[in-house]
Amino acid sequence: MNLLLVEDEPSVVSVISRGLTDEGFTVSIAPDGLIGKQMAIENQFDLIILDIMLPGINGLELCKIIKEQKPNTPIIMLTALGTTENVVNGLDNGADDYLIKPFKFAELFARIRMLLRRYHGVVSQDQIISIADLQLNLSAKTVKRNQQEIILTATEYRLIEYMAKNKSKILSRIDILENVWDIDFNLGTNVVDVYVNYLRKKIDKNSDQKLIHTVVGLGYILKEK
Repeated sequence: MNLLLVEDEPSVVSVISRGLTDEGFTVSIAPDGLIGKQMAIENQFDLIILDIMLPGINGLELCKIIKEQKPNTPIIMLTALGTTENVVNGLDNGADDYLIKPFKFAELFARIRMLLRRYHGVVSQDQIISIADLQLNLSAKTVKRNQQEIILTATEYRLIEYMAKNKSKILSRIDILENVWDIDFNLGTNVVDVYVNYLRKKIDKNSDQKLIHTVVGLGYILKEK
């Protein structure tokens, strides 16, 4: 599915575009309101993420323009101004939803899925990653081993999903920290090792074929032996 992100803050663009690309979306980026207007009108997007404070044309005005010409395109507004008045202004100009900065990517992704389901009836086709008898359904966020569902916490799921998307690739602890937790941890932390062990107990414990492997001095890898 194609999404348009109209945002002028590079750090916000980086987090959102990386996260959505990892989830299988195609993301186009406009750095200001004028370019955003041109891209939104001339192309077909399944959803638009629109910052309020934009150079060129502000997000409220741009939202109104887009909705007048493409009323069936869902729009999520991003705002650093969390007052009721600003939220109401965004909704009055046609926005379907809003998020107040700073926000967690997981919350944005949940809003996107909700709007895509409302407007298009689907989020995306099921995406299945298989490693031996392990299966991840990226749309349903489920994990099965030998056809038996494995119950994971949200953090455990993010970790196994990241490893599965990079199957047969050695992942350093820093890679995992940056992509699963998206937080700068003290490099001395053992949080990665702890959660890898959690996964091993749930995914590998009752199977003869182990899939999660330690590469001494380098990190971890998910692969068939």
